[in-house]
Amino acid sequence: MNENSAIKKGTSPLSERGFGALGANLESVEPALAASILSSAGDIVFILNADGVIIDGVFAAADLPGDVFVDWPGKSFAETVTVESRPKVKDMLHDVANDQPPRWRHVNHLIKAGEDLPVRYMLVKAGKEGHAVAVGRDMRPIAAMQQRLVAAELSIEQEYARLRHAEKRYRLLMQVATEALMVVDGRSGRVVEANPSAGSLLNKPLKRLVGSALSDSFSGADSDKIAAMLASLRSVGRVDDVALALGGDQQAVASATVFREDNAVFYLIRLFPLAAGSGGVVVPRAQSQALAAIHAMPDAFVITDFERRIIATNTAFLEGAQLGSEEQARGEMLDRWLGRVGVDTGLLFSSVVEQGIVRQFSTVMRGQFGTVEDVEVSAVALKDIDPPAIGFTIRRVARRTAIDDPGKRSLLRSVDEMTKLVGKVPLKDLVRETADIIERLCIEAALQLNDNNRASSADMLGLSRQSLYVKLHRYGIEDKAGPDKD
Repeated sequence: MNENSAIKKGTSPLSERGFGALGANLESVEPALAASILSSAGDIVFILNADGVIIDGVFAAADLPGDVFVDWPGKSFAETVTVESRPKVKDMLHDVANDQPPRWRHVNHLIKAGEDLPVRYMLVKAGKEGHAVAVGRDMRPIAAMQQRLVAAELSIEQEYARLRHAEKRYRLLMQVATEALMVVDGRSGRVVEANPSAGSLLNKPLKRLVGSALSDSFSGADSDKIAAMLASLRSVGRVDDVALALGGDQQAVASATVFREDNAVFYLIRLFPLAAGSGGVVVPRAQSQALAAIHAMPDAFVITDFERRIIATNTAFLEGAQLGSEEQARGEMLDRWLGRVGVDTGLLFSSVVEQGIVRQFSTVMRGQFGTVEDVEVSAVALKDIDPPAIGFTIRRVARRTAIDDPGKRSLLRSVDEMTKLVGKVPLKDLVRETADIIERLCIEAALQLNDNNRASSADMLGLSRQSLYVKLHRYGIEDKAGPDKD
């Protein structure tokens, strides 16, 4: 080779083993021949003189950027590397000059694109004039692997940090939560973790609570309930709330949620204490949703005992009765707001108690401030519960689009229904109510026949106009009849 020779490409690098002995044998070989021999041992091979200057062309592997090495001949080896790599080059030249065994050193070359080219070099002495052959291995694949390893390690550290922060937040929430919480192993049914609130509610130290069976924390009479709850969680993954005895007369409502961790199933148990002696009833979730719907439904709903005293109502009933809160209605007689002078309500209650159910019973609902509204009532008697109760739905007739048939306004209009009241309603009330209904029907018929002409209707009925106006107001016909067509 000479100084003007082009860059030569080579492949198939040899093993690193034996380079020390090979360097000793090459001292008697011409540098050019030594470089030719060693070109198959590395990705980059070039010759240096005793001053560390590159004196011949560079052998470079095919996958290396050849234009990088074109201007290397005539340059000092140290000039081709980065600043931090120059002390390593100096040490390698010193080892060659002092006949030290060759060592592999990692240096970085400058590339015009701004990136470094990492190469692992060994200098082997050749010839008698202090020349040396530099054999280099391309370190880019190893550097790329190292970068991936560093990135993976950073990602793992970040994930560990995130998990540590999540665990810290979890521990903090468990400690400060006022709600009693326990984590139960789905396979063994034992408590694996509990917060201080759970220990306080169950009156057990946390060291004793953790590791114990869930059933050990409650009354022995509730063992079947706990077993059924755990069985339901295992089979369908959900369970309704369960009332459990804590000791004495204190109770707690237990709700459970299933979650998985490391291919194992756990249950998160939440406990809500009930006031001692409250007699509270735990309602399953589905039934609680039904109760919420009843409370918000547009039709009035009311529950009474068999003495007609109100137990519970919904918002629509309070609006129809013109009451501000449920407390104003609770304990009061339903007759105060429903029915005509007690007769309708007496028939309604007796029918629902005897038959168990009543549908579309026509009556009126009276407001606290004197308003009267036609309604239709359906009722059911709940005799199998303790204590027995009656449920009523009250629907405004005015909301219906069907034409009202005057001949079917009340159950009291049939002789058969009137006879049912005998012995149940005082005769004077029955006669008065019947007379009121007949009087109202006659007034409505007269107004209809006279096209709402009230003067003609009064003459037809043998009443003065003033008396007719009083009766129209009394029966609530005044607004329905529309403007007078006198």
